[in-house]
Amino acid sequence: MPAPVRWLVGRLVGALVVLWAVATLIFFAIRLVPGDPAEAILGGPGSQASAEAIALVREQYGLDDPLLLQYLAQLGRLAVGDLGTSYSLRTDVAGLLLDQLPGTLLLAVLSLVVAWLLALGTAWWATLGGRVAGAVSSSLEIVASAVPHFWLAGVLVLVFSTQLGWLPPVSTGTPLGIVLPVVTLAIPVAGFLGQVTRDSLLDASTAPFALTARARGESRSGLFRRHLLRHAALPGLALSGWAFGSLLSGAVVVESIFARPGLGRTLLQAVTLRDIPLVTGVALTSALAYVVVVALGDLAERAVDPRERAA
Repeated sequence: MPAPVRWLVGRLVGALVVLWAVATLIFFAIRLVPGDPAEAILGGPGSQASAEAIALVREQYGLDDPLLLQYLAQLGRLAVGDLGTSYSLRTDVAGLLLDQLPGTLLLAVLSLVVAWLLALGTAWWATLGGRVAGAVSSSLEIVASAVPHFWLAGVLVLVFSTQLGWLPPVSTGTPLGIVLPVVTLAIPVAGFLGQVTRDSLLDASTAPFALTARARGESRSGLFRRHLLRHAALPGLALSGWAFGSLLSGAVVVESIFARPGLGRTLLQAVTLRDIPLVTGVALTSALAYVVVVALGDLAERAVDPRERAA
């Protein structure tokens, strides 16, 4: 079997395993949450539904069946692409996800791009700026990677919305409205990518190819652009899938803080309302997006790394 076909088959099998694992985890985990799914279907505990109505719903949705039968029935529906109907919104889950997905993907992709720009910028400064620049950039990266999204969002809103009035405090649907959510998501990821990239730059700067380039009279900036950057970016590219997954999980907090429509905010509402089909749909959609980005990161790594191309 040719190597590209083998790679593709491996990725497809891996994607199916990930989706199955996510569906299984969500199915059993959400049933550990206190409350009756039948009450959630009827509007929640505050709906004051009668015992007869709850019993009817349990029978209609198969909630009285053994847990294993419920699990197998859900896997069967998911296998044919049936995500069901949202308990709380009374609408098709697949259609709802198609409406919410573009906004979250745009937020995550822009945040990943900004995170990479910040990481490469600090790595470049640390490489060319000497020992002091390296120490300062290292400290900034450590702080950035550890800061919580909710705290960072509050600081950014206080400075750029309340004090300066430059940016809106909530997502307004305009280009300016997405700036603060993107920066809030990007900074922690940039801190981690920056640490990895800077360490790779330091290793690459002492490699034989770098010493040879210096002996030929290559300037420091030229060495960085033509030689070091490609090698330093490889570990970060390998971690882009993790970074994207981190951005998707961070979107739950950021979309809620900035009142931005998207999968993250939808997931938070679905968990609160015990909306099992919607929670499952959001989790599977996020897992699929993660798998796709990991595959794209692998392709980018192969394109950049000459050793991978030769293989």
